[in-house]
Amino acid sequence: MEPHGPDPQPHAPPPSLWPVGFAIGVAVLLTGVIIGWFVAAIGAAITLVFGWLWVRDVMGGGPAPHAEGERPPPSAQPVSEGELEAFPRSKFLEASTLGLGGLIGGLITVPVAWVAVAPTFLDQDQPDVDIGPLEEFPENEWRVVTFMEDPDQGEVTRRTVFVRYNGELEGQPSLTIISNRCAHLGCPVQPAGPIRDDESVTEETSNSVVTRIPANPAGGFACPCHGGAYSTEGNRTAGPPVRALDRYEFELRDGRVFLLASYSVGKVEGEGKDAVLTKYRLMSPGLHVDGLSQLLYPIGPRR
Repeated sequence: MEPHGPDPQPHAPPPSLWPVGFAIGVAVLLTGVIIGWFVAAIGAAITLVFGWLWVRDVMGGGPAPHAEGERPPPSAQPVSEGELEAFPRSKFLEASTLGLGGLIGGLITVPVAWVAVAPTFLDQDQPDVDIGPLEEFPENEWRVVTFMEDPDQGEVTRRTVFVRYNGELEGQPSLTIISNRCAHLGCPVQPAGPIRDDESVTEETSNSVVTRIPANPAGGFACPCHGGAYSTEGNRTAGPPVRALDRYEFELRDGRVFLLASYSVGKVEGEGKDAVLTKYRLMSPGLHVDGLSQLLYPIGPRR
């Protein structure tokens, strides 16, 4: 005897792997924010594909399975010609709730996600900075140079480097340009020797306001925060720093010195224009850039 009326037992949706794939995609996306844009792009693609499949599975539904010989529910029976199948109120409310929830969630999460993910894809190169004519840097003498990366934003963008002109190497000027950011925790490193403030020169260059102060760091450079010490080439000589001081690339344009991108250094071999070093992408303080020790630390953020 066939039962009459709707089936009193609700049919639960079958198990789905789409949420698992969606979660994996999010994990890959967040990992890519640290590693690189290509990993983030893969994660975003996985997230979108599995998210779409998941939503389609939830929204699509389809007729609930029924046992052999059992009468299918009225919604699964064919509609005769001329009849219109009414859109169930439950489906309308479900779609409205999900749509409104997605809209609110997007308004809240998209700005946050943009701030977190966008830096992976945007160009964040340091601006080139004009620090003055080459003749303002006498050979084998140090200058403490301070400059503003963005004069419109004021002193908050002021940076400091130690500059020494080494003479010519293969017919081209050689300069040693060392950052004052300590490789331990980022404190400002100072010359371990006299600084002649009374001889400082301030110049408004083509794109910055620069101050050049003569110095004699005979003892190298020292960090006042935690006792880090460096040689005149920026190599760590004592204290907790994990590598040498960062350096800047440079370029001469019409006889003027322009600072380009900064980079990290593990160790410098030799001195002055004869120095030999390996450039690494700029890393945060406290992170190794070479040797087995670099494997013992988390992946550093892109700079």
